[in-house]
Amino acid sequence: MGWKDFVHNKWVRFGFWSVLYILWVIWLGNYWWLLGLGVIFDLFITKKVKWLFWKKEYEEGEKHNVWLDWLDAIIFAVVVVTFINIFFFQAFKIPSSSMESSLYTGDHLFVSKLTYGPRIPETPLTIPFTHNRAFGCESYSTLIKNDYRRLKGFRSIRRGDCVVFNFPNGDTVLTKAPTEDYYAWVRNSGRKYTVDNFGPIIVRPADKTDHYVKRCVALPGDTLSVRDGLVWIGSEPQEVYPGVQLTYIVRTTDKINPRTLEKLGLNTGELYFDPRLPGYPRMPLTSEMLEKVKALSSVVEIFPALDVYPPDAPDTFLSLFPFTQTLWTRDNYGPIWIPEKGATVELNAETLPFYERIIRDYEHNTLETTPEGGIIINGEEAATYTFKQDYYFMMGDNRHNSLDSRYWGFVPEDHIVGRPSIIWLSTDRNRRFPSNIRWRRFFKIV
Repeated sequence: MGWKDFVHNKWVRFGFWSVLYILWVIWLGNYWWLLGLGVIFDLFITKKVKWLFWKKEYEEGEKHNVWLDWLDAIIFAVVVVTFINIFFFQAFKIPSSSMESSLYTGDHLFVSKLTYGPRIPETPLTIPFTHNRAFGCESYSTLIKNDYRRLKGFRSIRRGDCVVFNFPNGDTVLTKAPTEDYYAWVRNSGRKYTVDNFGPIIVRPADKTDHYVKRCVALPGDTLSVRDGLVWIGSEPQEVYPGVQLTYIVRTTDKINPRTLEKLGLNTGELYFDPRLPGYPRMPLTSEMLEKVKALSSVVEIFPALDVYPPDAPDTFLSLFPFTQTLWTRDNYGPIWIPEKGATVELNAETLPFYERIIRDYEHNTLETTPEGGIIINGEEAATYTFKQDYYFMMGDNRHNSLDSRYWGFVPEDHIVGRPSIIWLSTDRNRRFPSNIRWRRFFKIV
């Protein structure tokens, strides 16, 4: 038997696809799916059932039906791409500058779900190739809801990883202001005002909230502090990653040439020159950029724009997690302990603000407080609480232009989507085509 005959032998093909299918079922961990081997056997061996009922079998010389051929191609593409999106990779676009200079606004990424393990879809009834919106309405149905379950991945999240996750505060969305943080508005303006002016609200499942990308700066069980803009874990300073940038006040003799700023890697669309300074009151710079800016002949003075207590506007204690009266700012924050699965904490008036959203919303318990200061969980008085899953603390590399865990708290493990793996396209919204294409970022490994 020649190689061509071997490859096209029905038993060889059946064996090949059966092995792949069995490996997938073992990974999935649901052995009821082994019944699908019967379908594979019929597809390759018995051929009794026309499983691809929409596909027309043509006789030799018969004219093809274009519409049926297109239907077959579309169905094949939908099935294959959906399978890939669920278990392997998913496309994602960077919508904001919170991760510059690591990830740029306009970067198009493939996000690896294999790194941390893909989640079994909790809300599987979704219009293909959509996330949560299509044709002006929600693109999914909650008729079928699965419990959270994650398949085995290559490894767990490491400190310093860039991570894509479902935005925790995105579970409640204001229809007239969908990009705004509902909870922040309620804290500052009250629920009635918020809903009356920006509602009605939409409540979304965890896997259908908007996608965010940040850097994981603290793992479950870590104690995090931010000191003068730099992250510390316990008593050790965290590595300053190449893309991390702080904002500086730059005094100059004159306006710096925009092309010079672009060559330095700065986003000129978010810079402005203030002649009263004169200079740039807010220039985000990495450590490498900082040295290059200092060397410019027009630069007179440069110093970090660090936020000391009381917080600079618009930050207040109501905008910084845990939204209680503290002496914290975005640049001098913590210490704060990151919850881990199986750990038990004491509950009292001081600790409850850190964990109440976890207890009530992420781990689905009822939570009440009594006038005397008691804490009632699931109808019983509680002095402690044991966490059911791990949590993470995320921060944007653009530390002074990032709404991150400092503003909305912990990221639950069941919200983790995957790890950015490769940039396949990058465009600059401040330029016109074709100069808006960042050719140097094509197929850049993240």
